[in-house]
Amino acid sequence: MLISQQWVSKLLGYSNPGWNVSAEELDAGYVRVGFETEGYEPIPKTTGPLVIGRVETIEELTGFKKPIRHCHVNVGKANGSGELQSIVCGARNFREGDTVVVALPGAVLPGNFAISARETYGKMSAGMICSAAELGLADKQNSGIIVLDGGEPGTDAREALGLDDTVFDVNITPDRGYALSARGLCRELASAFDLTFADPAENIEVANIDVSAVPTPSEELIGVELREETQARRFGLRKVTGIDPKAESPFWLQRELMLCGQRPVNAATDVTNYVMFLLGQPMHAFDANLVHGNLVVRNAQEGEVLETLDHVKRELHPEDVVIADDQGIQSLAGVMGGNSSEIQDDTTDVYFEAANWHPIRTARTSRRHKLSSEASRRFERGVDPEIIEVALDAACALLVAIAGGKVSSQRTLVGELEAPEAISMKVRRPSDVAGVDYSDETVIARLEEVGCVVEREGELLKVTPPSWRPDLGEQSDLVEEVLRLEGLESVPSIVPPASIGRGLSPQQRRRRAVGHALAYSGYAEILPTPFIRNDVFDVWGLDAEDPRRATVKVQNPLDADYAVLATTLLPSMLEALGRNVARGQQHVALFGLQQVSFQRGNGTSPMLDVRQRPSEKEVQDLLASLPDQPLHVATVATGEHLHSGPWGKGRAYSYADAIESARVVARAAGVDLELRNAEQLPWHPGRCAELLVDGESVGFAGELHPQVLERLGLPSRTCAMELSVTALPLRDRMPAPVLSSFPALHQDLALVVDEATPAESVRRAIQDGAGELLEQVELFDVYRSESLGDSKKSLAFSLVFRANDRTLTDEEANEARLAAAAKAKADTGAQMRA
Repeated sequence: MLISQQWVSKLLGYSNPGWNVSAEELDAGYVRVGFETEGYEPIPKTTGPLVIGRVETIEELTGFKKPIRHCHVNVGKANGSGELQSIVCGARNFREGDTVVVALPGAVLPGNFAISARETYGKMSAGMICSAAELGLADKQNSGIIVLDGGEPGTDAREALGLDDTVFDVNITPDRGYALSARGLCRELASAFDLTFADPAENIEVANIDVSAVPTPSEELIGVELREETQARRFGLRKVTGIDPKAESPFWLQRELMLCGQRPVNAATDVTNYVMFLLGQPMHAFDANLVHGNLVVRNAQEGEVLETLDHVKRELHPEDVVIADDQGIQSLAGVMGGNSSEIQDDTTDVYFEAANWHPIRTARTSRRHKLSSEASRRFERGVDPEIIEVALDAACALLVAIAGGKVSSQRTLVGELEAPEAISMKVRRPSDVAGVDYSDETVIARLEEVGCVVEREGELLKVTPPSWRPDLGEQSDLVEEVLRLEGLESVPSIVPPASIGRGLSPQQRRRRAVGHALAYSGYAEILPTPFIRNDVFDVWGLDAEDPRRATVKVQNPLDADYAVLATTLLPSMLEALGRNVARGQQHVALFGLQQVSFQRGNGTSPMLDVRQRPSEKEVQDLLASLPDQPLHVATVATGEHLHSGPWGKGRAYSYADAIESARVVARAAGVDLELRNAEQLPWHPGRCAELLVDGESVGFAGELHPQVLERLGLPSRTCAMELSVTALPLRDRMPAPVLSSFPALHQDLALVVDEATPAESVRRAIQDGAGELLEQVELFDVYRSESLGDSKKSLAFSLVFRANDRTLTDEEANEARLAAAAKAKADTGAQMRA
């Protein structure tokens, strides 16, 4: 929130006469009570003669492309002669007799803009009538010529303008919405500097607002129906009649608005904004003559449209809350008003509305329509529901003081306040948590300082939070307030000793082993994002019933195109691969190890009552509604696996490398992997292997489908692997293999099989048939020729035999080799090659 130091000093000075600090000290005060500042800047300096002037005559110049006025301004003796100063000006928001600010020749305005006398538009212009932007009080879009309430011509204008001021940008955390106001910030600063705080909500005279012209309400103004469906707590309405529609807000009010970053608009609107920045209660001003009949606060209906004050027509959602009269919608509650009852140039009667809207619904409406306003920012964080009457009275009093008129004795106020619940806490609780000895009196005083009502019963405190602090809901919140106000720097920074742990769990050890194994195999690890494109499975061409389409949709996505949680790591992996290739990396091998999410049930979790422990059934229902999140591992690779060079031609990544990466994972996890041909998008139907463990499918590996690669803009022959680590059986493994001291015997076995027979099936038959003496079996050659016959191939395996208790003989190894061949023949029809 932007706020000026002078405003804060004036409000705190009401009960602390003469109090003043430097900008550096004030910044430290904000930090002391838990507010970071984004910085503070003094109002830019203006040097040279800057004086108050009175416009005596205005001559309209014609014949130019834009309206130009030649003014004679009384600047007293400031020009050395006492004569009227001749100034040419193009602004239109001042009249003869108005008191303005004049920069005379020799003055230098912010931005090193020097003022001199010169001839322009055929007239001599000796100075400038200044706008707020030209003096650094506002930006150019929020500025007009400054019209003062009075002043002696020729006197220095700096004090009247308050140019010796500093603007702070205070960062308000979402849970402390009360601080989005001068009232809230001054309360905190009073604690920081140990000052007496006078609450403007209890004594509005603190802010120099005289409410004596506001009559005590006697009856209802108009009927207002506040429907329960809106979840709004209170709604108030007061009326001012007979105002001067041409009246403008005084400069002091415009100045505070501009320094808070708000553009002055008209008297009625400026009053609502000033009360909002002062008290934290957003308000809205309606042209009372454009409101027809009674009001109803309801949910919008499907298809209803409202043109808001920013002149944008918005199609409303059934969850949006609106204020409607007999002829239609007048306002989007908590966010922005509508054009149909906007304050006009001829408005004489005004309705002031102040309400307390539901924070979450306001936030959703604001984000749904991409419409963030000063009002919505405050309602999202929580607004004091007890301040509505004060805000209405203050707004009415200010408007009457500015534009005349009369405050109606009628008022509408609907909605009841719930009594706040007291929080029980031991008086020693803050001391026990912080390890600092706080006296009982200190704890009670600090809680009362933030507005709590504290009742003591022995060692127990019953603390009732104030209406403006909805964030105080439990003991820990109260402890935090005591520690914050006493100074977090006084809490000792002692790191507690770590408890003796049990080390990594088996699942954690397996995950780490898999990651290390793939990294040692030459793959670079990335962190796949948990979100995938909404249309990725359409690009792949998956069937509507494919399990991977059971995605969890994100209600409030960071990117509307990535609004679902991933059920597979490949989309994110392939996007990362594409980015690398687009940046010139032709040879890329990546792996990712991350959880995926599969929707279960209807995807909606029940909202449980947090005031008591849920029942076992409620816990089970909650767990059943959560998505299934297994751990997956995936690899993607393209380009050359073995690079070309002086040593010869390289070798490109192929489906075999994708399958080998799955074997790397299996070895790291201590499981045996089986393979079989498969057709599974996005893999190539002829170059895809299904990965099985104990007969259960755990994933797929191979070369990706050419059409999918073309749609994704990836190189041809790109290969990938993905399997579920969670689906692998968890097996304990010894930390090191048992080595035999006896030598091994190596023999080869070549078998002729049908072309369609998988090599893995033959390898497993050999392994089963050779018995316990077989230590290792590997395929090292595949041979095809006419001599073998049509649709035949020869598979050559290397067999390693070893016994743990003796040296094997050639006869024993040969016998085991023949047993392996016999088993392969029985299982696959394999014949030994001559």
